[in-house]
Amino acid sequence: MTRVLSHALYVLSALLLLAATEAAAQRMVSVSRDDVNLRSGAGTQHPAEWKLGSGFPLKVVGNRGSWLKVTDFENDTGWIYRPLTNQTPHHVVKAKIANMRSGPSMSSRIVAKLAYGDVLKTLTHSGDWVKLQREGGLRGWVARRLLWGW
Repeated sequence: MTRVLSHALYVLSALLLLAATEAAAQRMVSVSRDDVNLRSGAGTQHPAEWKLGSGFPLKVVGNRGSWLKVTDFENDTGWIYRPLTNQTPHHVVKAKIANMRSGPSMSSRIVAKLAYGDVLKTLTHSGDWVKLQREGGLRGWVARRLLWGW
């Protein structure tokens, strides 16, 4: 009986560790202000590779102290200082052009054209559609397959 219980606890621990690792791998953050450096390493002594704008979504793939190792929608990797991020969900357009529509369907009226790299605040999801808001306030729906983020 003790051996069975020990084995069951081992399996349960392994499953919990796997679930925690998977959850950490899927964590997303957004840049909290404009002109934030994405660096080649964890610390200000490492050179800035890119400047990111407010809302830019990033997938967390690791961390070191107060620094997050992240990837973006083009699969570029870098490091960002954790206090310069937040949990406000955003998406970035990964298609060359994306239609923003008045409702979550292909038959809904087009309200705007979005371009590759545009960053928009995520409001809600409905099936294969995401309701987004531009910085100027314009809201609309975009097919999820044209976006990257959360």
